[in-house]
Amino acid sequence: MTTAKPVTITTSNKTRTIASVTVGRSDYGIYLPIYRRILADPSLSLRVIVAAAHLSPAHGHTVDVIEADGIPIAQRVPMMLDGDSPLDVTRAISRGIEQFAQAYSQINPDLLLLLGDRYEMFAAASAAVPLNIPIVHLHGGEATRGTMDELFRHAITKLSHAHLASLPAYAARIVQMGEDPARVCVCGAPALDHLRSMSLPDEASLREAWGGAVPERFLLVVHHPVTYDTQSIESQMDELFSALDRTGLPCLISRPNADPGNQRIVERIARFCESDPRKKHRAVQNLAPLTYYSALSRAAALVGNSSSGIIEAASFRTPVVNIGSRQQGRIKPANVIDVTCERAAIGAAIERALSASFIELIASLQNPYGDSHAAERAVAFIQALPGRDVLLRKEFVDQPSATQARG
Repeated sequence: MTTAKPVTITTSNKTRTIASVTVGRSDYGIYLPIYRRILADPSLSLRVIVAAAHLSPAHGHTVDVIEADGIPIAQRVPMMLDGDSPLDVTRAISRGIEQFAQAYSQINPDLLLLLGDRYEMFAAASAAVPLNIPIVHLHGGEATRGTMDELFRHAITKLSHAHLASLPAYAARIVQMGEDPARVCVCGAPALDHLRSMSLPDEASLREAWGGAVPERFLLVVHHPVTYDTQSIESQMDELFSALDRTGLPCLISRPNADPGNQRIVERIARFCESDPRKKHRAVQNLAPLTYYSALSRAAALVGNSSSGIIEAASFRTPVVNIGSRQQGRIKPANVIDVTCERAAIGAAIERALSASFIELIASLQNPYGDSHAAERAVAFIQALPGRDVLLRKEFVDQPSATQARG
């Protein structure tokens, strides 16, 4: 991977305080390698703000995982509401902006590190702007056309002052949006850094997830709501579970993220597992990073619409059946099979993914999302950034084609 040349500065002995917001399992495992590298650097001080689904018992109270990992928690922002309707999401954004602003005022960070595209992260970015806190955005420039996350991601890019992109193509898109190329770094996907420190698969954690013996062959299933899809959530899950049932394989099914409509998916998962007379399926609320990657490395295939199928699965050469439009627009490795949300199409894609010819096709696949050194590049880039006053002076950088178009 290549790294854009950062702004050059004269460093001082002052410790730089970096605040970072984590809102759920969807971002925490990606952050973790960066957090650990920051904590090991005496010139940096990490202040983690834990928010939203992490603090919800209904979503596994995953703040417990953060504490077990030894990551110090500076503030807690319980911005979630009881419901998961679009109106509840809007109210949560409003509530989050106020609570994040209060947290930032107490921490007074030099930089704010944010990841991705969720509505909770948009609230975190919005709260920082009036307080003149520079934002470093991770995983910008990507596309997920099936969800509202697409809009939030690009909005966070424009609210940010420096950028950590996973691929050169995504960095180019950030620059296309008017961001200064000198403030854009191609670091790779930090989630892949786990592969250097984890011994996978971890059979003990897998046995705990399954509640007993691990099946010799199983499917890992992760399916989230698709906010822009006209097909109902219930219909999507019926099509998916019908296809899964026909395979005859046991399924390890992880609950969805805290998106609008997630409770209806949870209900369908419970119904699917309860209706199986052989009780071969297992539904889990959350999987810790070690357990999830162990499952991903052992699974016959990953089925659903998780970004981990696009970014991480290639490192294990695990086949992926990517359903529907949620990940449409992302650059996909050769182990990913795109399919519509129809039982016959899903079934055919699973059959292909499990075939000897497909396994042979991806046997030597190299993951395009990086080499497991993303955190190292990300922290080096952050260390080289200028101070707050310089970072806040942000200008829109026109590209030659845009200038010519204006005449």
